[in-house]
Amino acid sequence: QVQLVESGGGLVQPGGSLRLSCAASGSVFSIDAMGWYRQAPGKQREWVATITSMGITNYADSVKGRFTISRDNNAKITEYLQMNSLKPEDTAVYYCKADVRTAWFSRPLDAWGQGTLVTVSS
Repeated sequence: QVQLVESGGGLVQPGGSLRLSCAASGSVFSIDAMGWYRQAPGKQREWVATITSMGITNYADSVKGRFTISRDNNAKITEYLQMNSLKPEDTAVYYCKADVRTAWFSRPLDAWGQGTLVTVSS
């Protein structure tokens, strides 16, 4: 059993900043890529950013230059999403995702967090 627990969402004014965190626990041997997705009201879930186990990052055009994804590979693997210069259109439920291996020989499986709401409004 693998759990991803997110934190850090909330209400922020346009132009403000928030940092989301996502900590992995349970039967985690290693984690390949980690990422963030978001789903705005009435819209489909969309990809936001990805970071590989080697620290290579990639971003959606809509957040490039404003958001930064990072990860901490210490005892409890955690990923972060630093969001700056937030806009009302960034309002969404943000989900973390991780490609988790439960053993050295296992295929990676998709694990998702429960989601955290980010609201950008004045």
